[in-house]
Amino acid sequence: MSTTLAPQQDRRASPRRRGHGRVDMRLSPTRALPLVPAVGLLLVFLAGPIVWATVGSFTDRALTGVGAAKPEFIGLDNYARLFTDPVLPLSILLTVVFVIGSAIVGQNILGLLLAVLFRAGSRAVAGTVGVLVVTAWVLPEIVAAFVGYAFLSADGTLNGALSLVGIEGPNWLYALPLLAIILANTWRGTAFSMMIYRAALDDVPPEVTESAMIDGAGTWNRLRYITLPMISGTIFTNLLLTTLQTLSVFTLIWVMTKGGPGDLSRTLPVLAYSEAFSFGDIGYGNAIAIVMLALGAVFSIAYVVSLRRRGGVA
Repeated sequence: MSTTLAPQQDRRASPRRRGHGRVDMRLSPTRALPLVPAVGLLLVFLAGPIVWATVGSFTDRALTGVGAAKPEFIGLDNYARLFTDPVLPLSILLTVVFVIGSAIVGQNILGLLLAVLFRAGSRAVAGTVGVLVVTAWVLPEIVAAFVGYAFLSADGTLNGALSLVGIEGPNWLYALPLLAIILANTWRGTAFSMMIYRAALDDVPPEVTESAMIDGAGTWNRLRYITLPMISGTIFTNLLLTTLQTLSVFTLIWVMTKGGPGDLSRTLPVLAYSEAFSFGDIGYGNAIAIVMLALGAVFSIAYVVSLRRRGGVA
């Protein structure tokens, strides 16, 4: 009797398979039910604003006046105006440089470097530096922006420290505004990358690196040929997350430079806000927001394609 029941129990306990041993991963309505609240929230708070902004970009909606009371459909007029606006190419370029400098080069490289150093360094030093780095991350963005302003302004902390050694520093927010916001955002966001990479490095099997050490591989070669390939999936995922987060940074830039001087730090979020709320042209601001959304999609697709080519995902 037991010999006939055991295979039946095994069949009931094992996943249903189709074709050449492939597992049938289709969700039944009962299993999909817990996803309904999450999907509903995404539709309301993510898809809803995107649809509203897309529809609004084809209207003359304004903050005040007739456009606020009775907005009219104007087709592609906002986009025609946008792509003839001389500020748009500069704004896109500033946004790309800001993302590359702050997210890709700044937060990821510095975060990975800190994670490697903390793993190799003493526990006391790692703990102290880790607390200092994480403190910047947990600060509200508005607070971090005021700290960055106080540090980099003409009479700020940095110039005060430079004056002690006889160096007269410039007004960083005026002379090098893009560099100033890149440094401030890197300081604020590096902790996230550091924690992600520390977790990834802890998952690297120690016997692999020990074998490489026995074979005579130095620290740099172990990092380049063993550690980095093994955590490449985490690197690309973190690049995607930090890029999208940096692409939408507004408060820090607005507080530190307000997009100036002139347009030298007017990234796409600042440009969209200025047009929509400073000049009251909501429809035109929505068109800029859609361009920013498209730019984020380009970064996302590039990362996903690169990850697939490297075999990071199926």
